[in-house]
Amino acid sequence: MVVSRRGASAKAPRTNFESASHSIIVGDCVAEMSKLQPGSVDLVFADPPYNLQLKGDLKRPDESHVDAVNDDWDKFDSFSAYDDFTRAWLLAARRAMKPSATIWVIGSYHNIFRVGAIMQDLGFWLLNDIVWRKTNPMPNFRGRRFTNAHETMIWAARDEKAKGYTFNYEALKAANEDVQARSDWLIPLCTGEERLKGADGKKVHPTQKPEGLLARVLLSSSKPGDLVIDPFNGTGTTGAVAKRLGRSYIGFERDKTYAKAAEARIAAVEPLPEESLAPFMTAREAPRVAFSELIERGMIMPGTKLFDAKKKLGALVRADGAIMLGDRVGSIHRIGAVAQGAQACNGWTFWHVETKTGLKLIDELRAEIRAGMAE
Repeated sequence: MVVSRRGASAKAPRTNFESASHSIIVGDCVAEMSKLQPGSVDLVFADPPYNLQLKGDLKRPDESHVDAVNDDWDKFDSFSAYDDFTRAWLLAARRAMKPSATIWVIGSYHNIFRVGAIMQDLGFWLLNDIVWRKTNPMPNFRGRRFTNAHETMIWAARDEKAKGYTFNYEALKAANEDVQARSDWLIPLCTGEERLKGADGKKVHPTQKPEGLLARVLLSSSKPGDLVIDPFNGTGTTGAVAKRLGRSYIGFERDKTYAKAAEARIAAVEPLPEESLAPFMTAREAPRVAFSELIERGMIMPGTKLFDAKKKLGALVRADGAIMLGDRVGSIHRIGAVAQGAQACNGWTFWHVETKTGLKLIDELRAEIRAGMAE
């Protein structure tokens, strides 16, 4: 497959952005992304022109004007021209991505299918399509089509064999009342004080995305300290959210008015406290703590009895770290399984120790040791 490439040549000077954690580069995104160090970016979020193909002004039934997207940056001479543009910026972004990086691209029915096909042609590996359902969509004023109440986001890895990409599954599940996070997100359009407006009271940018949408993107697929880039910075929603969440950021924007508004917006953002951004530690990632450590630290004494939640069963703690139930001796897990007549058991969440205030899970004692390790 032959594709057209735009941007800096291999001999162009490479820009080191490490000195600034949040930057907006004014210029063509393809040329400027080509100055990034190859394999330096952790996450890409792209909100490219949708190529809406609007013909003339859009009006309501009462003939009043609808403030729709009619800017030059959304106009292309043909589908072919739009496809060339899409290949060029995707190639520049892919070059800058780490092998473990992922990319998000948002669009509407006008462009997202073309973008998705091109991404697959270029070697990206699609992980999910996410439907952003709008609680307050703009109605279809002509009454000739369904109300367009959603946009689609493609989430993809750099290539099919990519390993180690970030997906904060456990944190998302915990925030969703211990239910897996779904691929349909119900989030309102950007309105109210969040919407940037100029001195004339009009909105600065016609397609400003809500911060809630970007927050979910960044929280799901990046970590504090990661470098996030946005080839189409606009009014800086990605940058504002990245700064608040402790991520580094580079945005690229051709329009100086948008860039100026975004710089002021991002400068006013206060990062959240570090402790609120600490990565969610999964059970697999947590430091291993043996039951014997609780005995060695004096948190549980040999001869103590462990109980189930209803205190119907009691197992004796031995000095060697095993426990005994009747004539059966083994680990907290094995004896927990025996006690229930089960094939397996997580002893940490089955056994309790009696305290002055009542029964306490031994897993809570393990958590105290892990907290000390972290400090």
